Amino acid sequence: MLRTSRSSTYSPARLTVVGLLRIVLSAVLLTAAAGKLRAGRSGREALRSYGLREARLRAAAWAAAIVAEAALAVAVVAELNAAFAAAALLAVFALSQLVAIGLGGAGAPCGCFGGRSRIGWGSASRAALLAAAFAAIPLLPDAEPSTEAWLGIGLGVALVGLAALGVAGFALARELGELRLAVAPQAALSLDHEGPELGGRVALIERFERRAPLAVAAFTSPGCSLCSALEPSLRLLANDSQVELRLFDEEDDADAWEALAVPGSPYAVVLATDGEVLAKGTFNSLFQLESLLAHATAPVRA
Repeated sequence: MLRTSRSSTYSPARLTVVGLLRIVLSAVLLTAAAGKLRAGRSGREALRSYGLREARLRAAAWAAAIVAEAALAVAVVAELNAAFAAAALLAVFALSQLVAIGLGGAGAPCGCFGGRSRIGWGSASRAALLAAAFAAIPLLPDAEPSTEAWLGIGLGVALVGLAALGVAGFALARELGELRLAVAPQAALSLDHEGPELGGRVALIERFERRAPLAVAAFTSPGCSLCSALEPSLRLLANDSQVELRLFDEEDDADAWEALAVPGSPYAVVLATDGEVLAKGTFNSLFQLESLLAHATAPVRA
C-alpha cells in the first residue's frame, strides 16, 4: 500500500514586506545605474558639480557609481547582507549634494538618474530617505503579512501612486501654463507695402450695408485649406453686432483683390463706415483677426 509523503508537498515561496522592500529599493538602484549609463557624457559632465574638474577623475567616478549601484542592487535583492553598504553609499550621495548646495551649486546637474536631474533639497532628501530605507531592511521583522495586511499595503501604495500622479499633473499643468505665457500668440502680419494704404479711403466700402461701426473685408481663395479651416472663426466674427463681415473670393471678386493689392489669402482689411482703412494684414487664427479689430479701434496716439 502506497503512502503519500507530506514532505513532498509543494510550498510556494513566501513574499514578505521586507522582501518587497528589497525588490523596490533594488529597482531604484538599478534605475539610477541605468540612467547614469544612458546619459553617457552628460552624466559624466554632471560630476563637475561636485568639484571633479579632471575628465579622467569624472569618468572613473561615473563608472564606479554605476558598478556600485548595480552590484548593490543585485546583492540586496539576493539577501547578501548588502543593505547597510547601500545605505552608506546613498548617505555619501546625500552628503555630497548637501555640500554642493552649501557651496551654491543648487540647480546644477547632479547626475543621480542621468544628465537631467538637478541638485537641490529635494534630491538630497530623496537620497537620505533611500539611505534610511536601506538601513532599515535588516532591522525589520521578516514576517509574512496576512491577507488583510497585504490589502492594506496595496491600498497604501495605490494612494501614494495617486498622490504622485496628482503632483505630476499639477507640475505639468504649471509648465504648460508657463510655456503658454512665454510663447504668446502673434498678431496679424501687416506690411506697409502690401494691401491698401492705412488711413486711405477705398471704394470697397460701397459693397457693405454699413450697418455696423466696422466693416471687415476677408479675402479668401478656393484652394486655400487655411481659409477653409478659418470658416468657423469667420462665422463667429460675423455674429458680432459691431462688425459687418463680407468675404471676397479670389476668383469671383478679382476686381476687389486687384483694387486693394491683396498679397494673398487669408487676408483682412478693416474699414470705417466712410471707407477709411483702419487695419490690414494676413491672419492665420481668430486671435490674429481680432488683433486687427483691436488695432482698428485703438485710440490714436500723438
